[in-house]
Amino acid sequence: LSLLFKLDDQIDMKFEAEKDEEGNISLMRADTVMQNYLASQVVLKCNDRFKKYESVGVKIPIGYLTNSSFFYNMGPSITVKMRQVGNINTSYESVFESAGINQTRHKIYLNVDMKIRVIVPLKSRDVEVSCQIPVSDTIIVGKIPDTAINMNP
Repeated sequence: LSLLFKLDDQIDMKFEAEKDEEGNISLMRADTVMQNYLASQVVLKCNDRFKKYESVGVKIPIGYLTNSSFFYNMGPSITVKMRQVGNINTSYESVFESAGINQTRHKIYLNVDMKIRVIVPLKSRDVEVSCQIPVSDTIIVGKIPDTAINMNP
């Protein structure tokens, strides 16, 4: 199931860097108001798009209901209805990675989770749907150290 959409608003995620007395970056701060706005817009768009799928349903081959990948595309198509169960939950995830001797890569992801009920004739099942949206990918350049030891095995 794909819920692709384009946000109408231009959302500009800004970061503020604080530096120490020597000019080195000591703190990176994201614009939390803009992060909350982005998350709320994603939830609203997901709700709107999912309501369209709820009323129409999705056609899948009946072989998809079997447990064998061999039969997935076989048989006549049936309409599967879906209902949203509960709210759409969002959370941010921040990841730091080493990107060189004096560089750190900082990535921010928006995680979107929801539960849907898939309804086929005579049966229904709740399914967790998750999506991770990359929001930011930044390289932070620091001072080059006087010495370096690679301790990775």
